[in-house]
Amino acid sequence: MTKIKRTYIIAEAGVNHNGSVDIAKRMIDAAVRAGADAIKFQTFVPEEIACGDAPKAEYQKRTTGSKGSQLDMLRRLALDDNAHRRLFGYCGRKGIAFLSSPFDMQSVDLLNGLGIKVFKIPSGEITNLPYLQKVGGLKKKVIMSTGMAVMEEIDRALKALIKAGTTKRNITLLHCNTEYPTPFEDVNLLAMVAMKKRFGVQVGYSDHTPGIEASVAAVALGAEVIEKHFTLDKKMKGPDHKASLEPKELAAMVAAIRNIEKSLGNGIKRPSPSEIGNRAIARKSIVASRDIKKGEALSEENITAKRPGTGLDPMMWYKVIGRKARRNFRADEQIEV
Repeated sequence: MTKIKRTYIIAEAGVNHNGSVDIAKRMIDAAVRAGADAIKFQTFVPEEIACGDAPKAEYQKRTTGSKGSQLDMLRRLALDDNAHRRLFGYCGRKGIAFLSSPFDMQSVDLLNGLGIKVFKIPSGEITNLPYLQKVGGLKKKVIMSTGMAVMEEIDRALKALIKAGTTKRNITLLHCNTEYPTPFEDVNLLAMVAMKKRFGVQVGYSDHTPGIEASVAAVALGAEVIEKHFTLDKKMKGPDHKASLEPKELAAMVAAIRNIEKSLGNGIKRPSPSEIGNRAIARKSIVASRDIKKGEALSEENITAKRPGTGLDPMMWYKVIGRKARRNFRADEQIEV
């Protein structure tokens, strides 16, 4: 095992800006302070992704009320082209990567025109062949969420991207559950490991659980990308705020992930520099259990093992037993042979 790469942490703003560029900028600032590598929004033309009578998801009904259609909700949350340009530029000035998930063909063109280097495919588009072909044809890096999908659907989506021109090494699959918030019993992080084994690509985790534990555990299991929703305030109105982290929680997640990266190490079992000095203190040596006279046979009746470990290793026990004491030894004195 070699030392893992630095986890790429995406602070998912999503639509938690509530359609406001000012709130979005404040979220960018918060993501920078938290130490995230990127902040991700959602890019969509409401009329291009939802029919007029498309219902809201159950979690959206719980957070925004049952009145109104999905299209009505999306119209309130969309950012226009100018907003995207402003936020893209703001991210550049703040030193954080700008990402966004396009949900329709027009949005793919908008983001490509901005010059983004990584395209994030949301879970809902994994079965949208024309969309996959369009994104794949851009030949850029792709991060694809796999919520709601089975292995066969993921396989078909991968093949579509690769056939369109995106190389396999430029694709990362994110294990994901699309319920907001995701119950811990439905997380199934081992599916991420299974995807890496089956498809031979980089993997990560898009986390919709209430806390940070699942993301930290995913890193321990080999996730190279973590995506996590955050908000400025969970009490804000909107579909995703309640299932998101607040800035201090986001910062805690980033810090925990960085600690886990250090903790994983390189897989070689050996004493660390910080513990080498403890060996002599914690280990034992063969010592006299009572006074021993020169020439007396060493036996289990007159020797024992006690700290410190600066003398004969007790693993030499049976090489010492039966030998003659080379001199007088006092009780607790380390044996020499």
